[in-house]
Amino acid sequence: MNLRKGTEADLPRLHELIMELAIYEKGEDQVSNTIERMKEEGFGPSPVFGFWVIELDGEVVGAAVYYWRYSTWKGKRLYLEDLIVTEALRGKGGGKILFDKMLDFGKEEGASGMMWQVLDWNELAINFYKKYNTSFDEEWLNCHIDFD
Repeated sequence: MNLRKGTEADLPRLHELIMELAIYEKGEDQVSNTIERMKEEGFGPSPVFGFWVIELDGEVVGAAVYYWRYSTWKGKRLYLEDLIVTEALRGKGGGKILFDKMLDFGKEEGASGMMWQVLDWNELAINFYKKYNTSFDEEWLNCHIDFD
């Protein structure tokens, strides 16, 4: 598999992967993001996210979407929004390639650590993250307000 930084041309395939993940997570009706919005927010004058992709035989089969956040307690943190590998290739090493890249990328950029979320029923993902000596936080509740 070939690892590379995601480009604007990858956005249609990235959107497909996001939809595949949303279906897997039983939340496809919650996706309101569009390719056009991702183009503006990832490649416009003030980008707010970036991503890495893995390719197999020239086709994008996985992606790691990230952004930066700031913790008043820890400083600059890398936030891994999504780690996606197309279903047919899960368990074949693509997720590890992407996750390892995100860890290296965060260190290279001077982050104090990396954060992400995993659904409590996603045992495959939880077991994958446990291999990295991940800390799972059970004290904090996720909160959000949608503006859409």
